[in-house]
Amino acid sequence: MTTTGEVARPPSRGDILVYKICRFIAVGVSRLYFPGTVSGRENLPTGAYIVAPVHRSYVDWLIVARITRRRRLRYIVKEEVWKSKLIGRLLVACGAFPVNRSGADREAIQRCQSVLEGGEPLVMFPEGTRRSGPEVQELKDGVAYLSLRAGVPIVPIGIGGSERAMPRGSSFPRPRRVNVVIGTPVPAPRPATTRDAGFSGAPEEPGASSRRVRVGREMVTEQSTRVRAAIQQAFDLAEKSVSH
Repeated sequence: MTTTGEVARPPSRGDILVYKICRFIAVGVSRLYFPGTVSGRENLPTGAYIVAPVHRSYVDWLIVARITRRRRLRYIVKEEVWKSKLIGRLLVACGAFPVNRSGADREAIQRCQSVLEGGEPLVMFPEGTRRSGPEVQELKDGVAYLSLRAGVPIVPIGIGGSERAMPRGSSFPRPRRVNVVIGTPVPAPRPATTRDAGFSGAPEEPGASSRRVRVGREMVTEQSTRVRAAIQQAFDLAEKSVSH
């Protein structure tokens, strides 16, 4: 089982080389099948940030990899996939790490926060699962909460055309044009800190600072509202660019 420390370990030169090779192959193949453009790369911040794409198809994770070749993107993948050692090694090479989704929310938050504290971009689909239609659905709290807790911006990503390429219920993708729009980052307002160990949040690692970030429900709701609007705007632009 991968530990939180291993998830947050800075990538070696070998890790980066393998990631670039895997990304080159995956993105190259996907571009042949799903040609399209990526606009808004100037909106990508330096340092750590959360990539928040709209989710309309199983191919979205592959399309998102197009947004940058300079940085290693980290992906959350359910732990069950790691039953195959070969697949597990390949996923690790591609920047993925396992999370137990059977209720281990604290562990998931801890691992995601470790990635961000390591300075790497983290991909999270805030709608939680694949949706359908032109409207961005209500977001799960995890992305906004993690943004506030780690103090990192959220980058909204619109993916236009992926639902037509592989809609819900499809077994195989169909060749379609897929365009990506990278929206303006949504910053994380600075929350209060506390030394009260009784607050609700993920446990800290041994030796971590006693000052902890206190993130309230109202702050999470407000951040989610901002992020949803930003994703909707990027999604609308991406869909419009595909239809022209």
